[in-house]
Amino acid sequence: MLTLYHAPNSRSTSILQLIEEMGVADQIRVRIVTIPRHDGSGAPDAGNPHPEKKVPYLTDGADWVRERSAIIAYLTDRFDSELGRPVGDPQRGRYLSWLAWYQGVLEPVALFRATGVAHLWLDATFRDMTTAIAEVEAALADQPYLLGARYSAADLLIAGAFHFFGQMDAELIPDTGPMRDWIARCQDRPAVRRVAELDAG
Repeated sequence: MLTLYHAPNSRSTSILQLIEEMGVADQIRVRIVTIPRHDGSGAPDAGNPHPEKKVPYLTDGADWVRERSAIIAYLTDRFDSELGRPVGDPQRGRYLSWLAWYQGVLEPVALFRATGVAHLWLDATFRDMTTAIAEVEAALADQPYLLGARYSAADLLIAGAFHFFGQMDAELIPDTGPMRDWIARCQDRPAVRRVAELDAG
């Protein structure tokens, strides 16, 4: 059976949201673990098989998957979910690109902004948060979601991240343009509310 290692109110929350959205909670065991938190609380959990004691971590028999974008792609493929884009779908490339962009670009530039880290090499490699926001807004200019008319796991991941970042930095999300409404749409879903209740205990 698939097992997700999860810490409430952490990066793995988005994977719980995905599981709820897909309606497969009865097919994935969730194990709650502790993790070190940014405020100094928490601690690594000996019961967490992740080599760095992070979450999320997914096991599937003897196999395993880590990093949110990889887990999302794995689960949407595994359950043939309409939240993903299967092999052969004309949007498969864009779907995978948005998942990888989150992991390889958005998270780094968000951390650089939050910590005040700046360097020419970082800008040349990752660009910056202004550029990241512009990319998302360009994608949303004439459609409600990143891949068009239909909500996807890419929206779940990226809008959820911007919602979190925006809570820490009130000036981050532009007041004009499509982004604020997109984030609100993606957060106003039954699966998001259900997981918030679960994480709250």
